[in-house]
Amino acid sequence: MTNVLMTGCTGFIGSNLTSKLVEKGYTVYGLVRHASRRELDSLGCVIDKVHLIEGDLTAFHSMITTIGSVQPQVVVHLGALTPVRLSFDDPFPYLSINYEGTVNLVHAMLEKAPKARLVYASTAEVYGWQNQNKPFKEDLALNPASPYAVSKEAADQYVRMAMKVYNLNATALRPINTYGRKGEKGFLVEYLVSTMLRNEACYLGAPGSVRDYMFIDDHVNAYLLAIEKTEANQKVFNVSPGNPVTNNELANIVQKATEFNGRIVRGSYPPGYPQRPAIHDPSYLVLDSTKIRKTLGWKPSVTLSQGIAKVVDIWKQNSGGKLY
Repeated sequence: MTNVLMTGCTGFIGSNLTSKLVEKGYTVYGLVRHASRRELDSLGCVIDKVHLIEGDLTAFHSMITTIGSVQPQVVVHLGALTPVRLSFDDPFPYLSINYEGTVNLVHAMLEKAPKARLVYASTAEVYGWQNQNKPFKEDLALNPASPYAVSKEAADQYVRMAMKVYNLNATALRPINTYGRKGEKGFLVEYLVSTMLRNEACYLGAPGSVRDYMFIDDHVNAYLLAIEKTEANQKVFNVSPGNPVTNNELANIVQKATEFNGRIVRGSYPPGYPQRPAIHDPSYLVLDSTKIRKTLGWKPSVTLSQGIAKVVDIWKQNSGGKLY
């Protein structure tokens, strides 16, 4: 039986991946900070099948204890502080958790479980500003455009360095924006869906920005392939379905799916929304996923329109029939 240690197991991606791993018969250990039962609700019906380990990524001794006790064959490192906009005003926790936490985990593995595999969750945000409007490949120089992205780029670099210097058996995935959240409105797709279902005015802060959007099931499948296929070892992969749209086009897709006939305010963020410095926000962030498709056989299972329709159904079902 394969022992898998999951960091970030209660997050959006982590909880979905944890459920799949349990379903597939893995022995799953979930690293959590001290949390109430309510905070663990994201794990749903599999919570009693996950071995929860209390620990702190920012404390090296905690990671040594965790890795030493679990003795994992695979470590999936999803634990991170992720709200990009909030990182501009308070960057320090991002550096501590995202960068130093990754360094602590890497060296705990090297010391206590040197044969274990690390599957590290990087992000498309590490590419940042680029002088091209064509999908980015993995060998492109990284140029992060936010404190969050800098913290993830530093961790990405450290993992890749450790692959060469310490022979760390690792895989790094750089996924694009993912959607499919239940009840969380702080991300663009979910914000548009929930707001349009309530028939309230929608604010579209950067209507011309081009992004790629991936449904949660496709994101999770990329991690499963990285865990299970030896071809993933010591490689970096972009994960992206290849469906670039402007924010304005995305809003139009959601509008059609929700049958929204209200007002869309283009060029302005919602009142009270944390402001990412728009003048420095990369206008194009689209990834080339040829490498993971050819190497691991990954491919998206739903189109953007199909995925948006799924999200609309999710939000309708969770509302108990009410439009919020």
